[in-house]
Amino acid sequence: MTSQRNPVFVAKRTYQSRRLADAARLLPLLGIGLFCLPLLWKGGEVSDSIRTVSVMLYLFLVWVFLAGASALISRRLKLQQDGAIDERQEP
Repeated sequence: MTSQRNPVFVAKRTYQSRRLADAARLLPLLGIGLFCLPLLWKGGEVSDSIRTVSVMLYLFLVWVFLAGASALISRRLKLQQDGAIDERQEP
């Protein structure tokens, strides 16, 4: 009695595109967490103007990071949808 089994794993290309789509879905949640993080910082002995500058710099850097990550993920998803990335090619 031989029973044919379905493969346990999906194709590498399908797996990668699913993980990239998951990363794209989680990126806004990461952004919310990173943008709310300065609310937990304590002032301490630092003056208000220095604290404001450091928070604004942090928020700008987080924004740049999120924009870059979003661009990379969307570009990679677009390339995989178009079939430009070969299965045998390593990322």
